[in-house]
Amino acid sequence: MTNAGGILNEGNAPEYPLDRMLNGGRGRQKIVPMGATPDRIPPHSNEAEMAVLGAMMLEKDAAAKAMQILSKDHFYRETHRLIYEAMISLADRNQPIDIITLNDELRRLGRLSDVGGSHYLSELNRRTPSAANVEHHARIVFERALKRMLISAANGILENCYTESTDAFEELDHAEQKMFEIGESRSTRSYQSMKRLAVETVEMLEAIAHRHRDGNGVIGVPTGLVKLDNLLGGFQRSDLVILAARPSMGKTALAMSIARNAAVDYKKAVAFFSLEMAAPQLVMRLIAAEAKIDASLLRKGDLKDEHWQSIASTIHRLTDAPIFIDDTPAMGIMELRARCRQMKREHNIEMVMVDYLQLMHAAKAESREREISVISRGLKQLAKELNIPVIALSQLNRSVESRSDKRPMLSDLRESGSIEQDADVVMFVHRPEYYGITVDEEGRPTNGIAEVIIGKQRNGPTGITQTAFIKEFARFENLAFQYDDAPAYLPPASDEQPF
Repeated sequence: MTNAGGILNEGNAPEYPLDRMLNGGRGRQKIVPMGATPDRIPPHSNEAEMAVLGAMMLEKDAAAKAMQILSKDHFYRETHRLIYEAMISLADRNQPIDIITLNDELRRLGRLSDVGGSHYLSELNRRTPSAANVEHHARIVFERALKRMLISAANGILENCYTESTDAFEELDHAEQKMFEIGESRSTRSYQSMKRLAVETVEMLEAIAHRHRDGNGVIGVPTGLVKLDNLLGGFQRSDLVILAARPSMGKTALAMSIARNAAVDYKKAVAFFSLEMAAPQLVMRLIAAEAKIDASLLRKGDLKDEHWQSIASTIHRLTDAPIFIDDTPAMGIMELRARCRQMKREHNIEMVMVDYLQLMHAAKAESREREISVISRGLKQLAKELNIPVIALSQLNRSVESRSDKRPMLSDLRESGSIEQDADVVMFVHRPEYYGITVDEEGRPTNGIAEVIIGKQRNGPTGITQTAFIKEFARFENLAFQYDDAPAYLPPASDEQPF
């Protein structure tokens, strides 16, 4: 039966000293979560929860195994959550977990009486003769918790759908996100102590230092461009990277070169969303860049035997590369996020590229600036949700053309300052020869040279790197001499712009 305070008695369930102490001798009770009814108690297994806690007091290995599977929120009973939280506190300080240390820790936290005192801890210990099945019992607790999460999410979706003011597409995105989060639930805690984080950070720094000694300081998704990787350390997890340029600078070619390098050379799964160019055109570009064949010959079909041989070997490499192309035009931010979740589940994508940001749309935006703000924020949320880098191409406004110095700046980002705010990294592509500049400030030729400018890096330095841009192949690659000297390829001067 349920009393006025929302407390549900558990019928004929056995009583323990804890129950009488907490509830004035009325028997075991618990708070009923929203949506529960007297005849529909949310899924849980009190016996499995008790078995896990008892096993953790018996063996150190059992505690470690349980903590790999469960967080405190997976426990249904508040009492068990408090006990588990105290166990985590002990583990974080590398102290043993047993009935004595746990009793002392709960007293220190001021929670001993809340869990029924040492009597209930003794009861847990007594009811668990062996820790052999701790993983199985922890899985039961975890699976019941997943069901409660699904019930809670479904109730929230149902309630929102009955609200007239709710946008259907926003609610669909919200529902998909909730289901994705539940499906991706890991048996890790929602928080970590500073001690644990510090240890993990030191281990990461040691790994970085080891790679640096070996000549490889890239800890993120490699771009394949050495100078750029040295400056960024690769594209980092959960980062939103903006790659911006004026038209004809080659930003799509740079994005595709990076995607091709990551997928072909490093076997990183890449999702490429092309809102401007059809998939067959993109594939033709990939073939031209990888095979080093003039793209105009591919478009015209003017191919010789040696070209076909090169194309055949290139196709073999590309078909083995984990690149997934979606050329749906005018895609909304919610639809893009849904497709990325699907590709993360099915192909474990490690990087997303969007070409380009201004061609996307967002629902219910009162202005274009607000719409771009919603899109950039959505892309950042996607990067954090999937824990992968998201690279979004962006246009620059015309103010670049009116300056004597044509190098782009952060203020040149088109339509919204929120792009700069949301981005972890902002990169610009600049080709001096496009503006008729034949030598740089130090008198070195600019033919075939592209600058990749890091205008913002939230967790690192800014700066300018140089790469070779082979216009005929729509290909960016490392300079043969990091002059910083001469480009790897010097094509004949031409007024033709990259396609």
